[in-house]
Amino acid sequence: MQTTESTLKIVLAPGNLRRVHHIALNVRDMNASRHFYGTILGLHELTGAEIPATLTEMVAAGQVANFITPDDGTVIDLFWQPDLEPPNPDPQQAFTRANHLAFDIDPDLFDRAIEVLKSNQIAIDSGPVTRATGRGIYFYDPDGFIIEIRCDAV
Repeated sequence: MQTTESTLKIVLAPGNLRRVHHIALNVRDMNASRHFYGTILGLHELTGAEIPATLTEMVAAGQVANFITPDDGTVIDLFWQPDLEPPNPDPQQAFTRANHLAFDIDPDLFDRAIEVLKSNQIAIDSGPVTRATGRGIYFYDPDGFIIEIRCDAV
């Protein structure tokens, strides 16, 4: 535990977040993005039973495509946003393409992660939520980027 200004702060220990679980990107042209990630970059697109149960309907409707990296299985989720504004050429301006970054945590530590976020007064976007594939909580980093901590179902 870490103490600051006589206020007890709880934090996650190094190693509690096991890996990047997925990265969600907003895309304007799903066909072009699927071609880019699947054909040009050669990433495997999840199909059939590989698709997470929570995304099956969205994939079937053409709203999401999921690709997986060969090294550690990080999933890249492409969310179709046809009215997405083009990125601002000024890198100092807010981004619109990235949706969120998700970290995987042991299910036994998920409630601890929620406690850490709340005790440090981290702004919560949504959750915690429970799905067939596990639990998740979405919150903001200091710049307003959405981060998720998620765990598999037990």
